Amino acid sequence: MHPQTLRKYERLGLVQPSRTVGSMRVYSPDEIARLRLIKRLVEDLGVNLAGVQQLLSIADVVDRIRPLMSDQALDRPDRRRQLGREVNRITRLLGM
Repeated sequence: MHPQTLRKYERLGLVQPSRTVGSMRVYSPDEIARLRLIKRLVEDLGVNLAGVQQLLSIADVVDRIRPLMSDQALDRPDRRRQLGREVNRITRLLGM
């Protein structure tokens, strides 16, 4: 990926790499996976960057919901299955 593209994605808040003492960007494995997802959304699916921002926001919500599902839905298997199906559907839509 071109350095200017990486800087643009950082400016838009799509990725947040950490920095070295010398201010070089360091991308974690999660950030690299996120960059691959962004590339797939933009190049393969033709999603614009505003759409990418929204999809990544949804993906972040799904990531936060997953642990809650198992904690809060243990006593309600029907609700847990329903939430699991919804999370799986969103995950498939995002190609994750």
